[in-house]
Formats: sequence, structure tokens, C-alpha cells
Amino acid sequence: MSKAPLLTATLLAVSIFAAPAQAQDMKKDAAVKPADSPSKVLLDSWNDIGRKLIAMAEDFPEDKYDFKPSPAQRSFAEQLLHAANANYFFTNAALGQKMPAEEDPKRSNYKTKADVVAFVKKAFADGAAAIKSKGDKGMSDLIVDPFAHQQVRISDAAYGFIEHSGEHYGQLVVYYRIAGLVPPESRPKK
Repeated sequence: MSKAPLLTATLLAVSIFAAPAQAQDMKKDAAVKPADSPSKVLLDSWNDIGRKLIAMAEDFPEDKYDFKPSPAQRSFAEQLLHAANANYFFTNAALGQKMPAEEDPKRSNYKTKADVVAFVKKAFADGAAAIKSKGDKGMSDLIVDPFAHQQVRISDAAYGFIEHSGEHYGQLVVYYRIAGLVPPESRPKK
């Protein structure tokens, strides 16, 4: 019986277990990078979901902006408008400003794709600016949640609206798929 298969298996096992040990030794020599500040982590999360929704707003064909998977659902454009406008329930509270007059902006006020894209970009930029203005010290400041009528920390409120935007992102992925399209985040990276 040949010893070649046994030798090959042994060499493979040694190389598999040696590589991670070597990488760990190299990591031990490098300085550990400090954790990001709480406001930076929050801002990064806010900007990430904003980036995804903005990419969808810019990418989805304008002639499909009024597409609804079923008559009872919001259109693609209405989903974007709702998610973006909801951010102002955080931003305005964090900045001590008056709450938005309505939860869902009227599609007729945002007639074109460019109008919707601009609104989504502005809503996320305004929220990012509010987070930056509060900084780490302001993350624990209390505001009143306009829906629960309860005090909440600014950071907790922001994470709630990030989650809300993520829920609408997931719904918009379904709109893409039903329309026979591939969402930007699901495309192969170049």
C-alpha cells in the first residue's frame, strides 16, 4: 500500500493548523485598536442604512416608482417617503424642534424620482447632523418618544429609527424581487 495518501493528508493537516497559529502570533504583536466612540458607532449605523435606502432610491426605475406588490401596500416611492420622514421624529426630538405634521408625506408633493431621492438624502443627512451635534456626551440625553409618550435616551431613539428604516429596506428588497430586479446590495461587488 502506498504511503503517498497518508503523507498528503498529514501535510495538509499540518498546513491547515499552522496558518492560523502564525496569524495569531502576528496579531499579538500589533497594538489593539481602541473601540469606536458610542456616537461614532451610532452614526455609522445610521449612515449605513441611509446609504442602502439612498442606493435603492437612485437605482429603482422611475417608471416603477408607483409599483405596489398589492393594492393595500404603499408604492415603492411611498415606502421611501415614509421611512425617510420617520427619521424626523428622531431628528426633531433630538434637536428640540416641532414634530412633523404627518407620518406619511403625500406622494403628490414628491412628483419625480429626483424629488424622492433628494428627500431621502436630506432626511438621513439631517439625522446624521443631529447625531454629530450631540456627540458622545449627548447620547444619554433624554427626549420624549412621540409614539410611546415616554422618555428615552437619544441613542436608543436613534437605534429605533435605524431599525425602522431596516424594516422598510427589507420590504423594498421584496419590491425589487417582485418587479424582477436585483437590489443594489445583492449584486456582485466589482
